Amino acid sequence: MGTSKQTILGLVFVGVVAGGLWWLLYDPLPANGTYDAFSQCLADKKFVMYGAEWCSHCQNEKRAFGDSFQYVSYVECPTEPEKCVAQKIEEYPTWITGDGERLVGEQGLQKLSERSGCALP
Repeated sequence: MGTSKQTILGLVFVGVVAGGLWWLLYDPLPANGTYDAFSQCLADKKFVMYGAEWCSHCQNEKRAFGDSFQYVSYVECPTEPEKCVAQKIEEYPTWITGDGERLVGEQGLQKLSERSGCALP
């Protein structure tokens, strides 16, 4: 087989692998407004998420809500350190529930729903 055929086959192989990885790892955002009622319910029940922009787990948590995250009560600790110190936040993300329970680490929507009683769509 000639060098040009090997090069073409190599490029095709790399393209197929890259496409497969993208397909496996792609995490689409929820449709606009999907979790609005859920997010508002969390806020009504005084659930507050404490985090930092640079925290990958915080970003995952925010991404799960999509644009509905705007309704979540959120404190950016590097911007508002006094609030995080007052709540003794040591890890990101940390959720504090209305009754003071601490949920440390990435929770996911299902666990937040179970802890809050707020229904997922």
